[in-house]
Amino acid sequence: MTVYLVGAGPGDPELITARGLRLLRACDILVHDRLVAAELVEEAPPEALRVPRERLTQEEVNELLVAYGRAGLEVVRLKGGDPFVFGRGGEEALALAAAGVPFEVVPGVSALAAVPAAAGIPVTHRGLASQVTVVTGHGCDGGVLDYAALAGAPGTLVFFMALRALATIADGLLAHGKPPSTPAAVIASGTLPEQRAVVAPLADIAEAARGLEPPALVVIGEVVSLGGVLAPSSAGETVAV
Repeated sequence: MTVYLVGAGPGDPELITARGLRLLRACDILVHDRLVAAELVEEAPPEALRVPRERLTQEEVNELLVAYGRAGLEVVRLKGGDPFVFGRGGEEALALAAAGVPFEVVPGVSALAAVPAAAGIPVTHRGLASQVTVVTGHGCDGGVLDYAALAGAPGTLVFFMALRALATIADGLLAHGKPPSTPAAVIASGTLPEQRAVVAPLADIAEAARGLEPPALVVIGEVVSLGGVLAPSSAGETVAV
């Protein structure tokens, strides 16, 4: 038996991979993240044990996966986005490897490109961006980010989990030379029917995004300017400032 670390995709339950859905429908144990769509949780067999991740520490999650794996059960650890993109999938895989428990990583559609795409923003575009820098917003207030390097990085900046620290991020980039007019976007509940996006110059984005709630992705760079042209009719509300 195996523990499967499965990416559920960026929000829309239809964006899980075919392999991920097949494994989910055959599991004995489902350990799932809070932000995984309820429709996907219901895809587990009726007799399967469903374990919400929300109130567990990472160490407790690791221990559960090892214990259920050792018990010879088919375990699906369903994670938002992709397990290896700010999903702590690496930590869980290391715990399983150390315990000698067989496991497999089933990649998922990451919010990295899917959420901007849902708002009509390609993270790369010929002539505008040939590089993408991916950053976590956790710990931004602690001075761990190299704002000088980020401000000078070409192409597109994509920040995960950065809504609460958006003012700090914008100030740090501006203080290190990022032009105030740089296009920026915040996309909340990306790929879902309730998706909302705010577009504004970097100098104004923190104020413009007030009122948005996580989960949200922050995109900074010239590609944001394409959103007004490429956004699909299903993209939800977009506010340009």
